[in-house]
Amino acid sequence: MAYIVCTSAVIYACRLFWKKGPAENKIQGRQASPADVRREITSSLRTVLIFSITYTGTYFGVKAGIFTVYSGIDPLGWGYMLFSIAAIIVAHDAYFYWTHRLLHLRRFARFHRTHHRSITPTPYCGYAFDISEAAMHGVFLPIWLLIAPMQLPALCIALGIMLIRNILGHSGVELFGRGPERSKWFGWLVTNTDHDLHHTTYRHNFGFYFTWWDRLMGTEHPGARELRKTWWSGKPAALAARTAGAGSKRQIAIETAPP
Repeated sequence: MAYIVCTSAVIYACRLFWKKGPAENKIQGRQASPADVRREITSSLRTVLIFSITYTGTYFGVKAGIFTVYSGIDPLGWGYMLFSIAAIIVAHDAYFYWTHRLLHLRRFARFHRTHHRSITPTPYCGYAFDISEAAMHGVFLPIWLLIAPMQLPALCIALGIMLIRNILGHSGVELFGRGPERSKWFGWLVTNTDHDLHHTTYRHNFGFYFTWWDRLMGTEHPGARELRKTWWSGKPAALAARTAGAGSKRQIAIETAPP
């Protein structure tokens, strides 16, 4: 239900305000086809079912004392609550980056194929996974709970952040402005432009929340920083985003703006 509500909210908010900003900041000129959208919805609902099974198992794990989840803020307190939200997000980013890199290895790529059929992602694409990939993402929570106790409010906030970030990241609209402020204060956050470049190039920008793993491991798209700084200005221009090697089939035109 949370997935349906959040996805619908993003989609209808974009439609409602489309001519007041999102239309000018659409990342790709290409449009997702109705067949793309149907495929994304079908596979996302399947992922929701898999997540439901995983979370149901986690619930019974809490009841059995395998995991520790407190129903309220006490006895751990507000400080631990804030720390645990930040910690689970940082841990999830690392887990996502390295499992994502794993799925891009040739021997495991077939398990990631469904998600990458969306060259132009839509908000419906957030959970568009193969069964194996959905299970891999779903087990993060019980793994984390084996390591760290959580308060239920903190857990709900963290899961909400994960869900909304996923939907917004596939919305196809850039949410950040341009200029030095973007680079100075928010350059460590993954933008929607970053993730669209991942869908179109396949070989760059594997991070989910933060850019630091991509920068550390040399997997950030070479034009990503400039794209993030110059997205919202004056006249649009075409920038080719392509994979390593000439003649890639994943070459597309990305709408951007000169500095």
